[in-house]
Amino acid sequence: MTEQIKEQATEQVVEPVVGAEVEQVVELTVEPTAEQNEASIALVESREAIAVTEPVQELPLDLKAPALYINRELSHLQFNIRVLEQALDETHPLMERLMFLLIFSSNLDEFFEIRVAELMGQLKYSRESVGPDALHPQAVMNRIGEICSAQVERQYKILNETIFPELEKENIHFQRRRDWSDEQIEWIRVFFEEKVLPVVSPIGLDPSHPFPRLINKSLNFIVELDGKDAFGRESGMAIIPAPRSLPRLIRLPDNLCDGGDNLIFLSSIIHEFAEELFPGMKVEGCYQFRITRNADLTFDSEEVEDLARTLRGELHSRKYGDAVRLEIDKRTPEDLIRFLWREFSLDEAHTYRVDGPVNLTRMMALRDLVDGKKLCWKPFTPGMSGKYKQKNIFDVLRQKDQLLHHPFQSFSPVVDLLRQAAKDPKVLAIKQTLYRTGVNSDIVDALVDAARSGKEVTVVIELRARFDEESNLQLAGRLQEAGALVVYGVVDFKTHAKMMLVVRREEGKLVRYAHLGTGNYHSGTARLYTDYSYMTSDVDVGEDVHKIFQQLTGMGKILRLKKLHNAPFTLHSRMIEMIEREGKHGKQGHIIVKINGLTEPQLIRALYLASQKGVKIELIVRGMCRLRPGIDGISENISVRSIIGRFLEHTRVYYFGNKGKPDVLCASADWMERNMLNRVETGFPLTGKLADRVKRDLDFYLADNSRSWELHSDGSYTLNKPGEDEELISAQETLLKEFAS
Repeated sequence: MTEQIKEQATEQVVEPVVGAEVEQVVELTVEPTAEQNEASIALVESREAIAVTEPVQELPLDLKAPALYINRELSHLQFNIRVLEQALDETHPLMERLMFLLIFSSNLDEFFEIRVAELMGQLKYSRESVGPDALHPQAVMNRIGEICSAQVERQYKILNETIFPELEKENIHFQRRRDWSDEQIEWIRVFFEEKVLPVVSPIGLDPSHPFPRLINKSLNFIVELDGKDAFGRESGMAIIPAPRSLPRLIRLPDNLCDGGDNLIFLSSIIHEFAEELFPGMKVEGCYQFRITRNADLTFDSEEVEDLARTLRGELHSRKYGDAVRLEIDKRTPEDLIRFLWREFSLDEAHTYRVDGPVNLTRMMALRDLVDGKKLCWKPFTPGMSGKYKQKNIFDVLRQKDQLLHHPFQSFSPVVDLLRQAAKDPKVLAIKQTLYRTGVNSDIVDALVDAARSGKEVTVVIELRARFDEESNLQLAGRLQEAGALVVYGVVDFKTHAKMMLVVRREEGKLVRYAHLGTGNYHSGTARLYTDYSYMTSDVDVGEDVHKIFQQLTGMGKILRLKKLHNAPFTLHSRMIEMIEREGKHGKQGHIIVKINGLTEPQLIRALYLASQKGVKIELIVRGMCRLRPGIDGISENISVRSIIGRFLEHTRVYYFGNKGKPDVLCASADWMERNMLNRVETGFPLTGKLADRVKRDLDFYLADNSRSWELHSDGSYTLNKPGEDEELISAQETLLKEFAS
């Protein structure tokens, strides 16, 4: 291995300059640790020592060498940066560009609440652990700080210098305080007195009023005061928590403006009238800030007697976990910032000075406040075959298995299967897993109707679906009240599988109908996420799904399945076997995998070995990817691309060429440790025309040259563009044209 490979085994990020015509390249740079350098050198020496006498595929290289793995957290950040890049893409409608910029904020919130909080916890309690890349948590934290500081500054620059001016051209105005007219000020004063003043609770800081416990991600203000209050107190400082019940964006009445849509921020109103919250005192300064806290729920599974009760207790603590990030107005004086550092046990490394609202995610409300249809994606109607409209869905499934690709094809047949089952007197039982569904949904309504009509309804609800725990607890209560049997899966293994089973009596026999999917049972996300739905009356599939439900609701040994593969028992080992089988085919081998994350080291090493044997490996990985493609002698036969577009890519598909007799599977599982080893997941095979169709869809994604980003061996991503004589191809647009209207 050459010196160039040692350089490729480091991670790099080059940020484009905002405003100019930018080459779309995003990279992350990390100086290798001593451990990485040592492992890299050892890898170099082992490669060079035998390169003269043996072919590349036979080299006994150390595939565990840290230099061969990208850090998970830094890879996750790269995905968020690719999302932010969409805000600069002028082929997207303007409102959607703003939404991408706000999604970047939402993604970063969760990144700090979970990933950064985990790293800080390791460092705080001296429980440092390293992944296959061997980067120490402190080194990772340092790079996270550098990257996030640069990208957040860039985000606000895009907002202020690109998005806001473009919205102005479209007659959508964000009115600053200095531009308010006298009439507008009077209306805003009335709004403040009637809507804000009655619910706001300013807190003067003194010995009897200590610093308040501020809720995670809430908008707050730190205020400098001069003077004494009615009791003679002179603290000089106060906190104003912004009422969470109030919107962060307020639309001004049209008759007070010169046309267009005119909006103001709640923060501007509180700034303007802050002095009225402290009668007789002078406000010397008022500065907004926001604290992000550790929001991961943790408990000792061995101590849990009632999972639902335990989670209810933990949900409250999520709002007040340890602080992990401070976002604050860039104009805030340093002494106030240092004061907040002391209160939250933070420092400069965890502080982000911003030039604008600190709670950008709440700006998503803009869609509902303005008439900006022309600035949004063109609406579409998901495709729906006439057979679903004209026939009983059980008749359809008896004749042929069905495969739907959402959102290009409607999710309605999945809901209709459940609705018909709820009303059909021949249906005896319904079993279903729910992960992220929502309390009030068509799916839940149908389950409630089925339970009330006397059918045996069993629902496995995964309470620990992150940030949906409270909703899932309410969902469980609603189903239990209707008479459904609700279970919470297995304490140490999240139930992430997407399964529905309907048992129907037909001509004196019991027939099973099954639905298996790659996404959640949620009609809303089915319009936003790409997912596959597979519906079948196949006897073996129905029996396998029945056995998995038995494992989830009862107790017993592992049950052998006929067609499905399930985690944590067989899915991981089966993937290794199939990769190794392609390795035996050498250059005739072909693997295509489309997933959301690739981090599991054993699978990565299996892919490296297959690549060394000449197997063509094409990976479509939306987010985190630890694998380094394109390294000579190791992964030169592996390509990795990420698709970022109108819809969130969510399908999980595994294709193994098998010398012309391909195996095609869809699954609920990504190729990550948690999915393969610590969750209940299902992988289901497709054959015949359904398998051919999935392969064709994969070919669309591999041909995409407008929304795909290519990962290089040095860790950088480059946006693919069509060549001079090439047709522009977008996989999502192609599928929309084919199926939707």
